[in-house]
Amino acid sequence: MTVKQGDLSLLQHPASQELLHSKIPARLAYIWTDGTPRVVPIWFHWNGREIVMGTPPKAPKLKALAKNPKVSLTIDDNDFPHKVLLIRGTARLETVKGIVPEYAAAAERYFSREQREAWMAQLRTLVSSMVRITITPEWVGLLDFQTRFPSAISA
Repeated sequence: MTVKQGDLSLLQHPASQELLHSKIPARLAYIWTDGTPRVVPIWFHWNGREIVMGTPPKAPKLKALAKNPKVSLTIDDNDFPHKVLLIRGTARLETVKGIVPEYAAAAERYFSREQREAWMAQLRTLVSSMVRITITPEWVGLLDFQTRFPSAISA
């Protein structure tokens, strides 16, 4: 029996796990303070339960997320057949002294060791604190274009 879109158990699917541990940035979608939609690419760390991101405390998205914390994330690849992980949830914001640990963990995935060390050293000179953005999945969708297709195709 196929797991339905929306079911959190889709996070355990091999295609989801591949995307959650990939070097592909997430696309974070949220509503700006004027009511218009926004999407930004952002590094993330999957801790097995939540998507965690870090951002400087002056990042404009924080004002919007504080006003309306409902978000969606997409992590997708560029290889055919495409894999697309869709997550909806509510963002929680927490100011952290120094660098958000999960941001440092994400940097380990995205950079080589030398690049990571150089970037983290530079970042420490630029910020004294960061904001941890934590999203607990409330709805999950997965398309792998082999066994899980968009509803318009599979209907």
